[in-house]
Amino acid sequence: MHWDIFCRVVDNYGDIGVTWRLARQLVAEHGLRVRLWVDELAALARLCPETDAQAARQMLCGVDVCHWSPLWPGGVAVADLVIEAFACELPEAYVTAMGQRAQPVLWLNLEYLSGEAWVEGCHALPSPQANGVAKFFFFPGFTPATGGLLRETDLLARRQAWQAGEFLQRLGVQPALGARLISLFAYENAALPAWLEALAQAPQPSHLLAPEGRILGDVQGWLGGQTLLPGECRQVGQLRIQLLPFLAQDDYDRLLWSCDFNAVRGEDSFVRAQWAARPMLWHIYPQAEDVHLDKLEAFLDRYVAHLPVVQAESLRNMWLAWNGRGDMRQAWEDYLRYWPAHRQHALDWAAQLARQDDLAAALVQFYRNWL
Repeated sequence: MHWDIFCRVVDNYGDIGVTWRLARQLVAEHGLRVRLWVDELAALARLCPETDAQAARQMLCGVDVCHWSPLWPGGVAVADLVIEAFACELPEAYVTAMGQRAQPVLWLNLEYLSGEAWVEGCHALPSPQANGVAKFFFFPGFTPATGGLLRETDLLARRQAWQAGEFLQRLGVQPALGARLISLFAYENAALPAWLEALAQAPQPSHLLAPEGRILGDVQGWLGGQTLLPGECRQVGQLRIQLLPFLAQDDYDRLLWSCDFNAVRGEDSFVRAQWAARPMLWHIYPQAEDVHLDKLEAFLDRYVAHLPVVQAESLRNMWLAWNGRGDMRQAWEDYLRYWPAHRQHALDWAAQLARQDDLAAALVQFYRNWL
């Protein structure tokens, strides 16, 4: 089977992060021929350093990576299955060719991840097209009534076998004895200073690892405007802050496995933090009129459903405070009172999700059923 995946990079790495993982898994585990069309190769190069950001076409990890330029090339053969990632709108000439292809084409709109209840009712619904091509909505999700989450077959086994020592040494990380190791990847966040103050004044030392990204300006602002370069550390009270270079996708996964607590953002790192099975904190992508907070609450309803009330409230309050609704310092201190329970919950949640089919397998099965 030959599949095409189309991806437009908006303003972060979530879109390309998801589609790049998906393309690699479809090749490696399902033996498909996959073309990944991406409009901004420089974004892919941050996640996969082997990428040539100037190449019109290149093979990476078995994936045929093509630059999606404004001038659509002629003579591009239509694939058996076409994924329009996150409603990115396919080239008009390609859509026309889909309708003219002798063999039937399946067209899927791969949607953004959401824990909202309506997703189950919309997953796999048809979307009639003027050119007669069969198009369906495909929703990732957290229940068997959705398309599931991206998860390589051996992911949990690799995580369980992971030894962090050599990896952290390669990054130049030397945590103090007994320090809580925390990763930080977030958008600009007004709640950050209160959290850093809490960490700096806590009884237990913390070592905060921040890969380069949008939160860096806020970190440096809290440090009084001090510039941080990759590898450099700053100590404030019980808190040691260390800036890391922007990590390739696989190394970022390893960082999540290596830390005791992970603060993540967006969609791709959000999912990978869940598979890391560590206590976590999610900075959801902000949207107009606070629509994102409804999505945050919907996920939290699922995430804390089996926790005792006081533990569930401590987690919920911390996530809401991190996303602009509450006192982050107080919420963090309350959350830590139930630290062992939150550690166990992270393990239980990952195990629960792993009982579902993964997204790549669900896509392949959907195509086979459609045939």
